[in-house]
Amino acid sequence: MLQAIGRKIIAFFGFLGQISLLHLETVRGIFRGKAEYRSTMDQMARIGVESLPIAGVTMALSGAVLSYHGAIETGQWGVDQYAGWLVAEMMCRELSPILVAFVVAARAGSAMAAELGTMKVTEQIDALRALATSPVDYLVAPRYLACLVMVPILVFLGDVIGVTGGYATALIEPQMNAGDYFAYIPGHLKFVTVLGGVAKAVVFGMIIAVISCHQGLTCGMASEEVGRATTKSVVYCIMLVYLADLLLAPILFSG
Repeated sequence: MLQAIGRKIIAFFGFLGQISLLHLETVRGIFRGKAEYRSTMDQMARIGVESLPIAGVTMALSGAVLSYHGAIETGQWGVDQYAGWLVAEMMCRELSPILVAFVVAARAGSAMAAELGTMKVTEQIDALRALATSPVDYLVAPRYLACLVMVPILVFLGDVIGVTGGYATALIEPQMNAGDYFAYIPGHLKFVTVLGGVAKAVVFGMIIAVISCHQGLTCGMASEEVGRATTKSVVYCIMLVYLADLLLAPILFSG
């Protein structure tokens, strides 16, 4: 049992070392200007634009449900006019960064892992090395930049869509006053709260890009390994996003 636990611990630290080295190599390549502009724009479209519909639906429905529960709770305390501010506060602090990160990890992150894993199995990555082309600079850096830019944008749009979804509930929920929904948001929702959620999204985008690309690049040389790498990328992204959120929340929202 102790040997099994020891092997798991060693494997865990080996995994952390691998993703840390991949992250450093990716950042180094970006600063040296190795990331191709056209490939980066293409990845931005895949990660950001194509993920917007599902992210928008997710945030609209989440905002509507949160608004319903907020109406019940605030109504019991006689402060139902603050229901809109409650929805906006929770959206910007936690719901939008977390849910958007999950959507991107499940949709775009899994696609990145599957694409790079297929390239690994078909020896296309070995062909890049044979041509003196770094797979990290050519494949990982554009995806890293795309996640770094598009995930925060999706989170900000998710804030707006989620609050709007909550307003749709306020229009039909008798316990809420739709006229007061937006009235108390400007005076109570602080800019640093919105900025804190977007800052979280920057870190989440890094995690999604590095983990997904790492799983693709380290995929085994078999077709079934591509599916395993895809599944691992989503699971690892969700776990690390939660861990990063736990560490960032006291720092960004200490006040």
